[in-house]
Amino acid sequence: MGELLTGEYRNTIDEKGRILIPSRLRSALGETSTLIVTRAVERCLWLLLPETFEAIRQKIMDGPGAMFDAGSRLLQRRMIAPAMECEIDKAGRINIPSQLRDSVGLTVKAESILLGISTYLELWSVDDYEKFLVESESTFSNASQSLGAMLNGSGR
Repeated sequence: MGELLTGEYRNTIDEKGRILIPSRLRSALGETSTLIVTRAVERCLWLLLPETFEAIRQKIMDGPGAMFDAGSRLLQRRMIAPAMECEIDKAGRINIPSQLRDSVGLTVKAESILLGISTYLELWSVDDYEKFLVESESTFSNASQSLGAMLNGSGR
């Protein structure tokens, strides 16, 4: 992967559960023909490069005590277990498995939003994304204040 994955794209999930990865994002993915799709922290899906997913998986699963830690087990069940390897077809589409679509309220023949977030993608239903933006406005304002302080050298 050479370029950063960025941008906000509205797209419709077709009747077979596929979504078109815009050409700009496909270009940034380079030779990658497979993405790992799993549940994210918010009500959306993450589409990750296999190596990115593997790095996250190792951090969650590493160590003999991981299976005894309640937080690790929750991450394993919510993010690792449902993850599926999905191929990008020759037309630039990726099939999003129905169980993952259903888990975050994505429906076929409905518009969705695909976000490029530097090293991974997020897939949201339009309604859930717009609701998230409204509900997170005050948190965003506080985070931007902290970013301003960091950029000025006086913060974290």
